[in-house]
Parts: sequence; structure tokens; C-alpha cells
Amino acid sequence: MASVLNVSAYLFTRVEDPHGLRPLLRERAVAAGLRGTILLAEEGINLFLAGDPAEVRGFIDGLRDDPRFAELSTKESWSPRQPFGRMLVRVKREIIRMDHPMIRPEAGRAPAVDPATLRRWLDRGSDDDGREIVMLDTRNAFEVDYGAFAGALDWRLERFTQFPDAAAAAAADLRAKTVVSYCTGGIRCEKAALYLREVGVEAFQLDGGILGYFEQVGGAHWTGECFVFDGREALAPDLSPRSEAA
Repeated sequence: MASVLNVSAYLFTRVEDPHGLRPLLRERAVAAGLRGTILLAEEGINLFLAGDPAEVRGFIDGLRDDPRFAELSTKESWSPRQPFGRMLVRVKREIIRMDHPMIRPEAGRAPAVDPATLRRWLDRGSDDDGREIVMLDTRNAFEVDYGAFAGALDWRLERFTQFPDAAAAAAADLRAKTVVSYCTGGIRCEKAALYLREVGVEAFQLDGGILGYFEQVGGAHWTGECFVFDGREALAPDLSPRSEAA
């Protein structure tokens, strides 16, 4: 029976002193018996946590009591065992590294498309204005190999810092189309959509990423699984884990 609650969440929000916040969050997470990873940076927070459902949700509720994290939205899935080996809280320069300091999601998001609307667009083959839809995978190549949206662009990225150069090179071919950038939980595609708009592409981010799409829509227009960075290895569209060790 799957009794361990797994949550992923991120929020671009101004955090003035991530180094001061780090020990406080680690103490709370350890006291709650949680394992996973929390990344902090001046641009926001990114977390992957697993544990007893009440403890996980209580920890998230405590985060939301802080006005900076009040809008934090989680994606939930379940596993029969704890998929993380320890509890880590780290401070980084960026919660997802792009090396493009002018891209600042905490100052304003790119437009997002919700999963139900995206499925409708993909069903009909165009957006509401009749423009061609291009799904753009912003993940690393090895992640894409586990599964992807049918026909999605895959630039065979080895790391996300390569995305801006790849996007700039492809911008001319994408400008007459509606591009939907997507990733596992939404964090990479949020920065990606902002960058694409900077180079003149009509880009949207998939709200909630692949996991949000699975949760709300299922596997329509998806082939394979979704790689996750924990002991479960990958999730099917019904959010069940691949690994028996999970």
C-alpha cells in the first residue's frame, strides 16, 4: 500500500536571506521526520519532500504562513516506501540554474496554459486562434528519453544552461507558432517561457509541469513515463512509481 506522501513545489519569490532561513527549515523538516531536498536562493524556493502525510502537509502549511511562500502550490504523489535517503537544505545562486540574470520570474511570470486547455489544444491541433501548437521539452536529454509529449521538440540538452543558446538559434522558426514549454514540475519551463518571449516567440508555460498535467488530465498525448529525481526513478501518467524499491 502506498502510504508515503511525496510533494514537489517551487515558487519564485524574493528571499532576502536564504542562508538565515536554511537552518530553520532544516530543523523543522527533520523534526517532522521528512526526507528530501529543499533549495533556497534569493529568487525563491524549490522542494521535494516525502514522509508521513500529516507531517508533510503540516510542514507545507507552516511554509505558507510566511507571506513570501503563501502562494506555494504542491503536486502530490504516493509511494510504498521513503524514496529519499536523507534531508538536505541547500542555498544556491538560483533554484534552477540558467545563468541568465535578466530572467526573473519573481518579478512576473510568463503566461501559463492549464492542463485542460492544453489537452483541448492538442486534441484539435491548434490553439484557440488557430495557430499551430509546438510542445517544447526543456528537460535534459536523459529525462526526455523516459517519456515526452508526442512530437515535442527536444534539443538534446545536457544541462539547462544550454537552453538560451538553443532557443535563440531556433527563434526564427518558432515565431509564427504557439510554443508551450514544459518540464517535470514547472520550474524550468517558467524560466524558459520568459526567455522565449524575450527573443520574440509566443510562448506559454505548462502550468504545474508534467506532474500537474498527469494529475489533472492523465496521459493524453503523452508517451512513456516521467523521470523524477528520487528513488522512484519515474512515474507513469497515473502517478504510480516505476521502481519497486520506492
